[in-house]
Amino acid sequence: MTAHEATSAAREWTVEERVAVNASAERVYAMVAEIRRMGRWSPECRAVLSRRAVPCEGDRFVGFNRRGGWVWFTSCRVVRAEPGREFAFRVTSFGLPIALWGYRMEPTAEGVELIEYWQDLRRGRGAKAAEFLGRMFTGTPPARRAGLNRSNMRTTLQKVKLAAE
Repeated sequence: MTAHEATSAAREWTVEERVAVNASAERVYAMVAEIRRMGRWSPECRAVLSRRAVPCEGDRFVGFNRRGGWVWFTSCRVVRAEPGREFAFRVTSFGLPIALWGYRMEPTAEGVELIEYWQDLRRGRGAKAAEFLGRMFTGTPPARRAGLNRSNMRTTLQKVKLAAE
């Protein structure tokens, strides 16, 4: 096994965080799917350029991100847009697959459980180039991205919760 394979095997490829929200699934969906508002919730996202405030499945948008002195943009395509249930988008950079991000709303007696999930798509052909670009633009080594995302997801979910309730 090469050093790269060993690092990849130990790496966390998916992250999921959740929070109970005392609001309707429709309200929570409207908040996370209005993608131009993502800069209000996310610690890294600063702005989103999108033709529509609430994109439909297949629509594309650009995310502008910042963490410390690192600034980068991503190209995104909505892959799920089911009001009140799920909103998800696939992220690429220079045509290379980077990640899948999404939000699911699961009904509870008091409202919904909002679940934010992330999946690292930097595998297979082009993975090394995508990892290099990620480290160069974000300053985060691939093996640390899941942990950083977990922390950011907790912040995002708490902000959405507070605004929804």
